[in-house]
Amino acid sequence: MIKILRLILAIPLLLVAVACSTEQTSTVGNSPELEASARSALQKLNDTNPKTKDLQARSKGVLVFPDIMKAGFLVGAQGGNGVMFGPDGTVLGYYNASAVSYGLQAGAQTFSEAMFFMSDSALRDLNDSDGLSVGVGPSVVVVDEGIGKSMTSSQLTSDLYVFIYGQQGLMAGLGVQGQKISKLSR
Repeated sequence: MIKILRLILAIPLLLVAVACSTEQTSTVGNSPELEASARSALQKLNDTNPKTKDLQARSKGVLVFPDIMKAGFLVGAQGGNGVMFGPDGTVLGYYNASAVSYGLQAGAQTFSEAMFFMSDSALRDLNDSDGLSVGVGPSVVVVDEGIGKSMTSSQLTSDLYVFIYGQQGLMAGLGVQGQKISKLSR
């Protein structure tokens, strides 16, 4: 019984230690696999929600994380690498997203995330600072499937629109979470 209790307490501490590490563990430079995966994930979003094509054309950049992995038990962590595309589809850079969460949660899942930067100031917040903390910087709107299908150009007033899609796995719970996005060196 004590061994099980130690294991239950050790897992969240290990997740926090890994997620709070400030040392960059990987660099991505001209990664054809990541770029292809990000383009495929963006195409999947465009196929299921055609209005995102218009959103991309009006944006200053689209940051696509094709495979974010999330796991947790009371304390959780998530992370993944992504590619920033310009409105014309050119690669503008490579980024890493990481997050730590705390609360009533258990499970593991993977998902894709696309972030549409609608203003120059939102892009500056991402590139000029030591990473963007979502929820602290620009005005963020998380778009669900219903809103995404009915949005019009007159509704586009925020700096950043985030689509989370393609969830696989099982993750349940309520928690508090923040996400940090940092540019990877080439």
